[in-house]
Amino acid sequence: MGGCSYCRWRGFGACSFCRRGLNEVIAAGHHDPFVINGKRLSSRFFLGTGRFPSPAVLQMALDASGAEVITFAVRRVNLESVEDDSILQHMADRELTFLPNTSGANNADEAVRIARLARAAGLGNWIKVEISANPRTLLPDPIETLRATEQLVKDDFVVLPYTSDDPILCKRLEEAGASAVMPGGAPIGSGLGILNPYNIGLIVEDAKVPIIVDAGIGSAVDVVRAMELGADGILVNTPVAKANDPVAMARAMRLAVEAGRTAYQAGRIPQRKYASASSEAEGIPAPLYAASHEGSQ
Repeated sequence: MGGCSYCRWRGFGACSFCRRGLNEVIAAGHHDPFVINGKRLSSRFFLGTGRFPSPAVLQMALDASGAEVITFAVRRVNLESVEDDSILQHMADRELTFLPNTSGANNADEAVRIARLARAAGLGNWIKVEISANPRTLLPDPIETLRATEQLVKDDFVVLPYTSDDPILCKRLEEAGASAVMPGGAPIGSGLGILNPYNIGLIVEDAKVPIIVDAGIGSAVDVVRAMELGADGILVNTPVAKANDPVAMARAMRLAVEAGRTAYQAGRIPQRKYASASSEAEGIPAPLYAASHEGSQ
């Protein structure tokens, strides 16, 4: 059996930790499969394609991210000539799963129509339902999102609805047939991070489909936190596209996804109110004050 002692302990065999790295082994899905609707993915990092400085920067960021699933607004795509679209034409030589989204839809009927147009244009049958009723907050409309999910599942779409961090609603979307559920950590583009980690934890705990945290991520620390809460994946766009160095940020978030997932699997220590010495007390002389106190009795 090859590899370092850690590999041998974990039983990785020829997948050497010192040669390939534990995170790459896990990301490859050998020991921690990530599956959506029967499709096995090696990356838990989904990337949005909007707001990048240029198509060239997007390409480099995509390379750095290792993402296999990309999302884009259907309303921004030239559906009459997808192969000539300003974004998608640069993706032709990549093995990617397209996740078109219904951004701009105000209700379920509009979202369903957008999804059908995307599939008819050859963009596949995966769809991210995104319905925002308030242009200021862009928070998802729970009722219309559930309605659209129910209809699109009947239409044989692989539905990934973007929703709020409401555990009950997330469960209802799962029961409606969603292949994965995408609760937001905070409002889209806000960069506020995970505002309600308790709810995200509850959602993960009760889910039987993958949970992908979407929206509100600001930096790598937010990604790690979401993954340590048990999220199966992360979707980001703005924090990468609008970073001072989008390519470096894409790589940082890729590493954060891997680190957070590995930490979640490793299991953190319980939080304590008081200190707990890292060395055993046995064999250590009692403090002088304790000795003097005992001598006075």
